[in-house]
Amino acid sequence: MGGEARPADTAGMDNAHTNRTDVFLVEDSKDIRTRLAAMLVAIAGVAIVGEADTPAAAIEGILRTLPHSVVLDIQLLGGTGIEVLRKIHPIKPDIVFIVITNHPNPQYRKIYAEAGANYFLDKTTEFQKVKEVVAGLSRAH
Repeated sequence: MGGEARPADTAGMDNAHTNRTDVFLVEDSKDIRTRLAAMLVAIAGVAIVGEADTPAAAIEGILRTLPHSVVLDIQLLGGTGIEVLRKIHPIKPDIVFIVITNHPNPQYRKIYAEAGANYFLDKTTEFQKVKEVVAGLSRAH
C-alpha cells in the first residue's frame, strides 16, 4: 500500500471538537483496518484520524495527528509494531496503545508491555474488545 499514512475521511467533522476521541489505525491489512474503522466510528464521539500500514508511515501519521489512542498490529509492511511503539511512547506517553495480533504469545506480550503498550489483544478471540477499550477511553476523555 505504498507505505504512506492516509488521513481518514473527516468531511463534515469539526476538528476542534474537544469531546472527540481520536484514534489512529496501524494495520497492514486494508480489510482489517476497514473493519476496525467501521466498528470504532459507531462509538459516539470517536473519530479515525488516520491509518498506516508501515512503521514509518505510522510514526509520521501519529506524530502529525497526535491521537488519543492507536490500534497497533504487530506485523506491518516492512517492519513491526514494536518499532512504532518504541519511537512514539517515549515522546508521547499519554497516547494509549492498543496492540492487536494474531501472535498473542507471552514473549510478545512482555516485549510490548515493556515498550509501553496499554492493552494487548488477540485478534482471533478479542477483536470486539477493541471497541470496548476505545469506548471506555472515550467515556474517560
